[in-house]
Order: sequence, then structure tokens, then C-alpha cells
Amino acid sequence: MSELSAFDPARFLTKVNGRDYLEVKWRLVWLRTQYPDAVIDTELMHVDANSAVFRARVSLPNGASATGWGSEAINDFHDFLEKAETKALGRALAALGFGTQFCQDYDFGADSQRVVDSPIDIRGFRAQPTAVRQEATPRQMKYLQQVAREAGLSEDDLERRSIESFGEPVDRLARREVSSLIEMILSERPSGIAS
Repeated sequence: MSELSAFDPARFLTKVNGRDYLEVKWRLVWLRTQYPDAVIDTELMHVDANSAVFRARVSLPNGASATGWGSEAINDFHDFLEKAETKALGRALAALGFGTQFCQDYDFGADSQRVVDSPIDIRGFRAQPTAVRQEATPRQMKYLQQVAREAGLSEDDLERRSIESFGEPVDRLARREVSSLIEMILSERPSGIAS
């Protein structure tokens, strides 16, 4: 860290689901402390009465950058627009190293405390097996189908993509792999195209 940086993220960690978590507001303080000239750009990619999808890009003066995606539904949060934007920003910041890397997945149940952390940019990423394989949630699978349709992918195209990327058909993917597949499809959308 530079001499300007006096931010100690460990002082601001909280516990969520038994794990250390750094709220997005503190990641922003950390970013601005270390890189006051960093550029943050968020864009609403999709919104309807039920859900929202945001893309966030964070660029550092040294040329490093990351993109994060976040989606939320009104059924989970009344302020789903703000939550989706915060999730996208949190993921972009985490990809640049501003965050905790302890979350096993980014899709916690609506009844639990939810975090917006995602440690890596998954384009081209093949998920590594974890000690406990978590099944994909019905909500995840529904969203995957929606994203694929909006991207113009047929069911066969989606199956091929799943097998090429993870060696498994869609219905056999774990929670983490479904999240990765959604992120890959979203990251391939042309800029400025909203669904």
C-alpha cells in the first residue's frame, strides 16, 4: 500500500453467516484511501417491476480494472434497485482485492443475511470442486433460464455452453457453477443493451 493508505480493513469486519465480511461502504473507503483517482461507473442494465440488474466497473489509475454484476428481486428486498447496484459494486471491488474472500457463494437465501461479495472475475473460469457441493437453488435456475433467453440462447445452446465450461449439463451444475454460467452470459452482452 502507498504511504497515503492508513485504512485497516480488519477494523471494520463484521460477521455474516459466521464469516468475516467487509461491507461495501468500507471497501469504498479503502479504495478511495489507496486510490483517490479510481473511477467507478455503475449502469442499470435491466429493470422491471420485479427485478433489477446492475453492472459496475471500477478502474484504478495503474490500469487494473474489474467488472461486477448484481441482480436482486423485489420479493427479497423492497429497495432491490439499491441492493442490486451495491452487489455489483461489491463484486467489482472484491475482484480488485478490496473485500473478504470467505463467501462460498454469492446467492444466500432471502431469509438469511445476504452479502454482495464475489472474489473473482469468472470469465473463462472453471469452478473448482469444494468440500461441500451445494445444489443450485430454484431461483438461480429460473434466473439462468431468463438470462439465457434474453441473450438469445436456445436450450441446446445453454446445454452446450454448460458442458463446454463445466463438463456437466445444466441440470447437474452446482450452485457455484450456475452462478458462474450466469456471470459469463451476462458479461458477453454488448455494452448499452438492456433487457
